[in-house]
Amino acid sequence: MLFSPGWRAPVRQSHVLAVFTLGLLAGGTLTATVLWLLSGLGAPLPSGVRTGAILAVAALGVAREAGWVRIPLPQNARQIPQDVLQRRVRLGALQFGFELGTGVRTFVSASAPYVIALGLLLSHQGPVATILTGTGFGAGRAVTATVRYASRHDEWDDRRITRMPLLTNAIGVTVLVALAVLLLRGL
Repeated sequence: MLFSPGWRAPVRQSHVLAVFTLGLLAGGTLTATVLWLLSGLGAPLPSGVRTGAILAVAALGVAREAGWVRIPLPQNARQIPQDVLQRRVRLGALQFGFELGTGVRTFVSASAPYVIALGLLLSHQGPVATILTGTGFGAGRAVTATVRYASRHDEWDDRRITRMPLLTNAIGVTVLVALAVLLLRGL
């Protein structure tokens, strides 16, 4: 159990995980809402140009994940401070989850979220599809924390690190194929 500095009662890790997950979902949803609002700016571009740009970005993302090209990602290369979680455990977990869910205040080492974000910006999908994509991003980040919590094994991190390149490449190819199929069916 974690203990909150401001409380004498213990705080259950499962409760902290639930609040953290809520923050992740809220952060992903907010980011997707902003992407949807901004996506109208690309509407004047011809659909062929937008389709080509999306496919080019997706192919570049796959090439980056495969290690064929080195491209720095536009990310805030700093971690969320630990004191966020130490002041008030539940509120800190919510804030940490929200900031991690937005994807703008921490490390995002994979190309797929950027490819999807640019795809959403350029394709101008409906609000429901766009917002659900952002919520899915938050949920995807919650899966790692949930699996880590459920495993209760220290070697989980070692196994994750060794399997990450295969998983990352598979995700990259899947994103590329999914975008190609969607775009070829009509923007």
